[in-house]
Amino acid sequence: MDIDIFKDILVPVIGGLGIFMLGLEFMSNGIQALSVNKMRAFLAKAAGTPIKGVVAGTLITGVIQSSTAMTVMVVGLVNAGVVGLRPAISVIMGANIGTTLGNGLIALPLGPLGLIFAGLFSLVYCFSKNDKVRNIALACMGFALIFYGLNLMTGGLRPLRNIPEVMSVLSTLQADSYFNLIKCVLIAAGVTAMIHSSSATIGIVMGLGAAGVLDWTTAVAFSLGADLGTTITSWIASLNLSKNAKRAAYAHMSFNIIGVCITVPLFFVSIEVLAWAMQWFGGDPGVPVVVEGKETFPLVPVAVGLYSTFFNVFNTALLFPFVGVFESVLARIGRTDAEDAEDYSTPKFLDRKLAGDFAKAIPAVQQETARHLQAGAMFLDIARSAKSAPSDPGEHYLATDILSRDIREYTASLMKEDLPYEQLDLVASLIEEADFTAALTESLHQVARRVKREEFSSAARAIVDVALDKLDASLQGIMPDYGVANPPMPAGHISIPDVEELRARTLALGPNAGAAERGTILALLGSIERAEILIERIESERKSVNRQSVLSRAAQKREKVRPMNEGGLSPMPAE
Repeated sequence: MDIDIFKDILVPVIGGLGIFMLGLEFMSNGIQALSVNKMRAFLAKAAGTPIKGVVAGTLITGVIQSSTAMTVMVVGLVNAGVVGLRPAISVIMGANIGTTLGNGLIALPLGPLGLIFAGLFSLVYCFSKNDKVRNIALACMGFALIFYGLNLMTGGLRPLRNIPEVMSVLSTLQADSYFNLIKCVLIAAGVTAMIHSSSATIGIVMGLGAAGVLDWTTAVAFSLGADLGTTITSWIASLNLSKNAKRAAYAHMSFNIIGVCITVPLFFVSIEVLAWAMQWFGGDPGVPVVVEGKETFPLVPVAVGLYSTFFNVFNTALLFPFVGVFESVLARIGRTDAEDAEDYSTPKFLDRKLAGDFAKAIPAVQQETARHLQAGAMFLDIARSAKSAPSDPGEHYLATDILSRDIREYTASLMKEDLPYEQLDLVASLIEEADFTAALTESLHQVARRVKREEFSSAARAIVDVALDKLDASLQGIMPDYGVANPPMPAGHISIPDVEELRARTLALGPNAGAAERGTILALLGSIERAEILIERIESERKSVNRQSVLSRAAQKREKVRPMNEGGLSPMPAE
């Protein structure tokens, strides 16, 4: 059969790779846009500890029968910030075991099913008016496209089996020495890296072994290489993702590389153990069976499946105690000072145990809102390219947005029906302040983005610096500890220009700045003007309710009730 290299190999491989990467992007975006807090809580329950992570990875991969897809999913979830690095490492360990549970299902047509489901979910995404439904559809569509992309890549490389030169190389391979063993492992790893599926490689090896093209020892050696080569997919999937997503992919690679390095020196001993164990599974896999006048080796696939399962279980059992070590080592890869900064996506003061104690819950909300404000002010550090500032404004804004949702949800939960009006009024005031803070953070994010995207001339940069200093001074009105305390100066010694004056300076730049620069500065001044309005709103909201007085009365009421409860007494009913 003639093979058209371009049509039969290049087109499906390149197209499949593109669809695969697009599916990963869709899945990550859909998950990120969904309720991150609920998703994070659900996965923390499913894979909150290393043992649960291994079990979850094993079961899920056993169902979908693709460790590649499972690993890519985990990398995508890590990139979306839903799963941490430590749980991801244990899930990937479990995925290596799960993929061996059903080698008989390697021919399952997941690719066509992926295309069907991708089409269905794309229709839901296009026609739905509900944002939540659209995000779910986007995530599901991405997941389906991952399967279809992998299927296209596998199909594109399948014609290589019909090329005589390829088959002649395979038929001459014999894992009869350590040198030839390593050669077999590396070739199988290379084939798997191209196909992006260890199950597909093992299926091909089983067929070649059953046909007698490869002897059973060599077929087993190829299965070892397949486990090594499957790591390439997670690495490709993480290329343009976050550092933690890359580290999850590196974890997958390091597990299998370490496992192969340990198993290769023990290979011939393990083959003898496998030959002994095969007596319970039919006998010697090297003994042929004549079917319709042709010799076949039906026990070779059994031997390959057993060895692949044993390798992954052994590897996981060996490395599982070192999950913490893997996490600490991988966390150092590509680490920058920005990563040591505080994680603003996780609340620090919102303790659910305090929600029933009004006098303690309100100060917690105030502290968390102040922390949110502090995170927003960091956008000015980003605009100034400070070394301690987060490197990516988008990622930092995502963290502040998650924190904002947590604050609103927690504060709203305090609005109990039996609360006095003054306490309800205080809670409502805090909700409004949190909303103004979120809007201010968004304006500060716009300031940072506009400054970072434009290259300013010296004259234009001077106006930008003054505008940022102006915003600094405004923030100190609601953040007394923000920035460096200014030394006391005589009244009128320091003059901060207003927005109108800065706008006039911008328009007067003339040939000293291009049109794009002036347009950016004008947009920047608009964001600063909105930010200052929001700062005034926050300041006014804080004064709208005498918060300290309300809290003081709530604390006094709690202290009056406590002695009664501690004494075991209860109010007597009225006669």
